[in-house]
Amino acid sequence: MKKLIISMLSLAVFAQSCTKVNESVYDKYTADQFFADPKGPDIALASVYARMPQFGGGDNGYYDTNNMCTDEQVVPHRLSGDWGPENAYLYTRAWTPTLGQINTTWNACYNSIYLANLAVTQLEKSGAPAAKISEVRILRAWFYYLLIDDFGDVPFYTDNNITTAELKTQTRTQIYNWIVSEITANADRLPETKGGVFYGRFNKWAAYTFLAKMYLNAGVYTGAPKWAECLAACTKVAAGGYTLHPGTANASSPLGNKYFELFGDLCPDDETILAIWLKRNVIGNNVLALRSVNGPNGIAMFGYSGWNGTIVPEETYNKYAANDIRIKQFLIGAQPGGVTYTPQVTSLINPGAGNTAGVRNVKFYPVAPNDGSGSSNDFPIYRYADILLMMAECNVRLGNAAAAKPFIDQVRVRAGLSPLSANPTLENIYDERGFELNWEGHRRQDMIRFGTFTLAHGLVPAVDAHWQLFPIPTAAMNANPNLKQNPGY
Repeated sequence: MKKLIISMLSLAVFAQSCTKVNESVYDKYTADQFFADPKGPDIALASVYARMPQFGGGDNGYYDTNNMCTDEQVVPHRLSGDWGPENAYLYTRAWTPTLGQINTTWNACYNSIYLANLAVTQLEKSGAPAAKISEVRILRAWFYYLLIDDFGDVPFYTDNNITTAELKTQTRTQIYNWIVSEITANADRLPETKGGVFYGRFNKWAAYTFLAKMYLNAGVYTGAPKWAECLAACTKVAAGGYTLHPGTANASSPLGNKYFELFGDLCPDDETILAIWLKRNVIGNNVLALRSVNGPNGIAMFGYSGWNGTIVPEETYNKYAANDIRIKQFLIGAQPGGVTYTPQVTSLINPGAGNTAGVRNVKFYPVAPNDGSGSSNDFPIYRYADILLMMAECNVRLGNAAAAKPFIDQVRVRAGLSPLSANPTLENIYDERGFELNWEGHRRQDMIRFGTFTLAHGLVPAVDAHWQLFPIPTAAMNANPNLKQNPGY
């Protein structure tokens, strides 16, 4: 992906530097010719992949919409007056169709789909290699997956030559079936290459992981569970040669363990199946650690003032075992910079939380280049640990808990824990997914699939089932009279 993005950025710089209009007549170079050139398909793909950073590690967009509503994290309003209540509204299930993060999420998905549609059309017309066309088709399907996961029934189109009046909504089930058909038709055409030029891109294994995610949540999306199909897709990925990254001590790591290399500058390709490449102020920005810590604490640890925003709910932190290496991501008690974090938070919105209230998280410990706006940590979308936990879950749901045990035990042992003393239950798997995939964007799906999303927890009240979908944004409703608002909003 890096080479793709660099090609795209270089093209933009080149275009801006052309001042002698008589040197070449670029408007005679047709789109068909351009995309038939060996470099053309990569540039078309780069334009679409360049949209992905907005889906991981950023501020006030898709990541916050899908993570602040879980039991993993929240940004409270502070007694000092810092931070508005918007992310706390997500956490307490008090969002409305006008909430900015929800509107940004909707727009990000549809802007990405528009570019993907354009790339598919260009590559198909130019006779580009089949693997390139398959790659962008799967990438387009991934954006639709994000949409139906968040909003349910949504407008669907694969041709940009369409008017608003012609843009029709399809059901979640219809789009689910289309996504699955796109993956199954194209996954085997993709290279098996891991890392290198395929770092941050859909290869065959990433495509089958995507398919596994579709089947994992099929019961939510369509009412018909697909546990056996999910297990088969995961088994296909397991044949790709992935392993768990070591969980051994590492004195050179700021968090003291090689495990946290998974969340650094380059996600290791022994375990990482698909990642979003981020480079501060060039392509995306990872704000997660800096946004969490207090100002003086950030200066002492990173050299830049922290934003004093995101906290980890006390009940989530308390579930981790003391000898779990993953607990090292959390900051509690006395910290560098003369800051002491207390775990208790008794108010999120009115009057709000104290400036040092709440457990902090530095799982994505900032790597260079970084500054006060964020860092260049890449963001993992799919990891082999997730594959193992999906295999465990599917086996338990299919009535074969004994077959599930080796999969969940691998993840636990890497974290420094003992294997389970008995065959796993669904509760064991739910908890382990929370421990392992914390802050990586899977929790909302997990809570909905396991039936916990609408239950009361901490400062969050119990709610009805309509909160499992976000509302169609008011701005989208105003722009397209064909849209129908989701029930309950």
